[in-house]
Amino acid sequence: MKGFGKILVELRGQKTQEEVARSLEIATSTLAMYETEKRTPRDSIKIKIAEYYGKTVQEIFFTK
Repeated sequence: MKGFGKILVELRGQKTQEEVARSLEIATSTLAMYETEKRTPRDSIKIKIAEYYGKTVQEIFFTK
């Protein structure tokens, strides 16, 4: 089973954490914590992340 942090890193691809964080209007350190699964985003941020990557919240955060 792949954790959401690994999925976020894969979706980010060649973009920097700074680029993605700026687009999502969150701190770069916050995105880093999501990618390492030290923090779980609240639902409103999960939705923003899913929309940014063109995925569903379920595909990113609830995959098995």
